[in-house]
Amino acid sequence: MITLGYYPGCALHGSSNDYEKSVRACCKKLDVSLAELDDWICCGASGAHMINKKLGTALPARNLGIAERDGIGELLAPCPLCSMELIKANTKAAESEAFRKEISEIVELPVTGTCRILNLIQVFQKVGIERILEKATQKLDGMKPACYYGCLLTRPPKTLQFDDPEQPSSMETLLAALGAEPVDWNYKTECCGAGLTLADGKTVEMLVGKILKNAKGHGATCMVAACPMCMVNLDMKQADTEKRLGEKFGLPVYYLSDLIGLAMGLSKKELAIDKHFVKA
Repeated sequence: MITLGYYPGCALHGSSNDYEKSVRACCKKLDVSLAELDDWICCGASGAHMINKKLGTALPARNLGIAERDGIGELLAPCPLCSMELIKANTKAAESEAFRKEISEIVELPVTGTCRILNLIQVFQKVGIERILEKATQKLDGMKPACYYGCLLTRPPKTLQFDDPEQPSSMETLLAALGAEPVDWNYKTECCGAGLTLADGKTVEMLVGKILKNAKGHGATCMVAACPMCMVNLDMKQADTEKRLGEKFGLPVYYLSDLIGLAMGLSKKELAIDKHFVKA
């Protein structure tokens, strides 16, 4: 049994609840226990840093303080934007005594930068391919996913220090071991428009169109993401994108945990795949 702290962030308890169900179902199957932070708060990722830089750091730091207070050494943040903000604050606390003192006073908890922040891919790596294969009941034969990392899983590289920032391959390694045939394509780290979905739908649809067209042009039969914002744009906005561009893509979009869960025998309902907009 692996025990991790768990920071769902606002999205997984709201608009991306399908992601949380998928993550929790997978972790349970792999004997990974998730201890949700007690009384966590928004990390401010969507815009706090644009209003007040100190607030933008204090919000994630408060969550780090909660984790340290409760003896959590490793913390899963499935949303890449949340994990990035937590890592930035954590790194700053680890490197600067003056910052540690100031931020600890602001959030009213000691923040020392000793908690390790993990994204979802790193949790599967921690479990290990061998363990995942032991739990697998079927192969992902015939699936040709385009693994989409988006902007924030690997960047900024000096801060995150995860995978290659331009040519990441960690998702491909996991899925290939389960029998899938990930495609080699060009847009795996291009921006999908992120939070512009409501403010500037046209821009999002143009960006999403380029991503989907490139994936399909390289033989993909589906998309795989590990970010709730990317999922919203690639899945929910796909129909609008098709309408704007006059082109049919029809690419189902999965979370990474969806495909690993399917390989382990979990149902579409257990993984909340039935809640996606593009039918699998």
